[in-house]
Amino acid sequence: MFTHPNSKDETNTLKTISIGVGLRHPHYEDVLAQPAAIDFVEVHSENFFAKGGASRALIKQVAQHYPISLHSTALGLGSQAAIAGEYLSSLTDLAQEINPILMSDHAAFSWGNINGNTVHAGDLLPIAFDEKNLQYMANNIDQVQQLTGQRLLVENLSAYLIPTGSTMSETEFLGELTRRTHCGLLIDLNNLIVNGHNFSDMAPIEYAKDWLSHIPTGSVGEIHLAGFTQVKKGELAIDDHSQAVSHTVWDLYGHALQRFGALPTLIEWDNNLPSWQALVNEAVKARAIAQEVLTDA
Repeated sequence: MFTHPNSKDETNTLKTISIGVGLRHPHYEDVLAQPAAIDFVEVHSENFFAKGGASRALIKQVAQHYPISLHSTALGLGSQAAIAGEYLSSLTDLAQEINPILMSDHAAFSWGNINGNTVHAGDLLPIAFDEKNLQYMANNIDQVQQLTGQRLLVENLSAYLIPTGSTMSETEFLGELTRRTHCGLLIDLNNLIVNGHNFSDMAPIEYAKDWLSHIPTGSVGEIHLAGFTQVKKGELAIDDHSQAVSHTVWDLYGHALQRFGALPTLIEWDNNLPSWQALVNEAVKARAIAQEVLTDA
């Protein structure tokens, strides 16, 4: 069993906060040419698996300027099929070379077996919150943490259907997962707003606040902030990460900081990307909100 060195007392009482941005391909030159008032950058792990070559050289160069957070999208931690060995070896190699400050993936499944072959769905698929899936996910998290030597943060999913068969709530499931594996949680506030819009009769922000109230305060290791294309009530909202952080998510961020304290916070923007400076300005706004909330706390 992986044991995080601070697993017995993870409540964050610091008044300082680390703010980062997601580094995507259009900004590779900017991140090196335009120094920014950010504390770390997040990259998608899979884009840098190739040993040698331009991508590995780039991430090593970026790491000389900013700490790196490795955010994976293909571990499929809730999969009943084993995570492909080549994927795990590539992730472990990258982590050993980059020494990331954070590592994360999602509470989802991706891997399956078809005619004896291990295949990847190419997406983050929701799971039923039951004991069987809890144990599959715990086993996979243990494997990743043991191989990499890093504590893994598990992100709540934005889902577009609710699988049948759940015997516990999402928050109960995630809380028990952290107790069994000593992993942490990456709370994506935009995902909560999307799910609240799609599945709840409550106002999305009230749904999100209620959800957060059931998460153990010491279990959260990071917060993601993002935006999505707004839709009318009754229409399906898609977590497309194509907009600036919404007013609703900013409000929820202040609430989350009051509950969980100073946590590393990332601005996540993947589609319809703005300029590098506009992205950095979102991080500046996050820092200002955090400093105000944490000073008053």
